[in-house]
Amino acid sequence: MATKRDYYEILGVDKKAPVDDIKKEYRKLAMKYHPDKNKAPDAEEKFKEISEAYGVLSDEKKRQQYDQFGHAGIDQRYSQEDIFKGVNFDDIFGGFGGGGGGGGSIFDMFFGGGARRGGPRRGSDLLSELTINFEDAAFGKSVDIELPRSETCNTCKGSGAKPGTSAKSCLTCGGSGQVSRTQNTPFGRFMTSSTCGTCRGEGKVIDTPCTECHGSGTVTKKRKIEVKIPPGVDTGSRLRIAGEGEGGTKGGPSGDLFVDIYVRPHKIFTRHGNDVLMEAAISFAQAALGDEIEVPTLHGDVMMKIPAGTQNGKVFRLRGKGISGLRSSGKGDQNVKIRVDVPVKLNDKQKELLREFAEISGEKIKGKGIFEKMKDKL
Repeated sequence: MATKRDYYEILGVDKKAPVDDIKKEYRKLAMKYHPDKNKAPDAEEKFKEISEAYGVLSDEKKRQQYDQFGHAGIDQRYSQEDIFKGVNFDDIFGGFGGGGGGGGSIFDMFFGGGARRGGPRRGSDLLSELTINFEDAAFGKSVDIELPRSETCNTCKGSGAKPGTSAKSCLTCGGSGQVSRTQNTPFGRFMTSSTCGTCRGEGKVIDTPCTECHGSGTVTKKRKIEVKIPPGVDTGSRLRIAGEGEGGTKGGPSGDLFVDIYVRPHKIFTRHGNDVLMEAAISFAQAALGDEIEVPTLHGDVMMKIPAGTQNGKVFRLRGKGISGLRSSGKGDQNVKIRVDVPVKLNDKQKELLREFAEISGEKIKGKGIFEKMKDKL
């Protein structure tokens, strides 16, 4: 399969070009390569190429998908018909090569729109949001979500016709899904085509619709879908569940379900990449003399040594006690930040001992006690 050229390169515009500049360049190229004016063997293919590029770059949402994911972001989410949906070619050409149906006419002329509309259609993608706990993001979990979606009708198998009957060819368009008309323009006479209003481009009409789906070929149902959350997801992660979107019509495949993840904050831990951070409080005596304290982690409580002379704000690392990488096998670490707590009230005995400690240390306590001084420093 041939590699597609960059859309910006095709139109000869910068990646930050405003829509007006993109429209201007497209109009110039489209008039140059329109098959009704340019009889070169490759004119039609060039016209298709520049029209597709314009269809994507002139639409804010499609352009964003293309800028982020390249052609994969377009090919996996949009059909050729979708690319031209909403594009007003009449506004661009002022009647040239696009009247009587706007984007539909250009699509029908060069991409086989009538036949495509009448054939199988892929179902639409669905987007859902899921809020999970911090621990579920760290270790992964299977969660059932319930959502309404359109599914292929089991009664008519997506045809829209009552079982035992079938759709008939549209008399208005002769089954093509398109109606044609001749238009005089400053560039000459052009034959344009637009979607048939009788069959809506399907090429067929249903005289006896299915009683279950009323001729649409799909029905709306609530479904419980299992979402497997992999370890390491974070707020902003998007999961794709293939085939769990809306059902296709005329035998087309189902779309996909995309799930946006939101993680609830934890009361103890905060996340930094795959590492987690927490704060542990110790007393002045523990900081000065050293101790061993119990520290909670995502993987269970562990004992951590506090060396003598530990200062306020010191950070200790517990290796491998963080979160699994979403795309790697290793785990992050847990960082424990020490907070030395200074007592607010002292009894007489505690004050006496601290004054003695100060004297031995060569300190002269005149006003504030040692703990008050420590508070000021901290």
